[in-house]
Amino acid sequence: MDSKSVEFASLLASRLCHDLLSPIGALNNGIELLADEHDPEMRERCMELLAESAKTSATKLKFFRLAFGAAGGFDDEIDSREAKTAIEGLVGTQGRVALDWMVEEPSMSKAKIKILLNLALIAADALVRGGTLLVGAEGGEIVVRAEGDRIVLDPELKTALLGKTDSESLTPRAAAAWLVHILVSERAGEVQVSEPEDNVLLFGVTFAA
Repeated sequence: MDSKSVEFASLLASRLCHDLLSPIGALNNGIELLADEHDPEMRERCMELLAESAKTSATKLKFFRLAFGAAGGFDDEIDSREAKTAIEGLVGTQGRVALDWMVEEPSMSKAKIKILLNLALIAADALVRGGTLLVGAEGGEIVVRAEGDRIVLDPELKTALLGKTDSESLTPRAAAAWLVHILVSERAGEVQVSEPEDNVLLFGVTFAA
């Protein structure tokens, strides 16, 4: 593993830690409150918050394991339902994004699963006020569509997705976008990114036949 690979792995780890800091911090705060609270109703509320934070942490870890890690063992193909469950868990914890799943293929390669998941992550983050996230895949194409009242796509993410950024200037925020670019490029594919106009943002990936 060269220094660039190590640096990129560090960016992914930083992104993961950033996203997990909030729910795990809430767990810590809830435990501290529970230790000092004696009112039965407040203790019950603390337990509810702890359960919610624990669920959020677990679902995010499952998503990141599939999107960034080596989930799936040594198999070349991963059940598409695992990706659907991971995305449902991610957007379900937010309670503001509805998933429209349009993947017909029963299984996909690890690389395509990671591409799909990371595009879904970026699109869900862009739905500032919530909305609908459509995820589709068929043959050599992957499509992720975000629709909502307000969509904001960081310019850094767009340039990383299109491979128009310097890898040395990447930040943890753009790690998922750069991973998509790398995986697509290695398979002679192409990433398309639309401008977030008319309350719609569209990501498309096509692979060579």
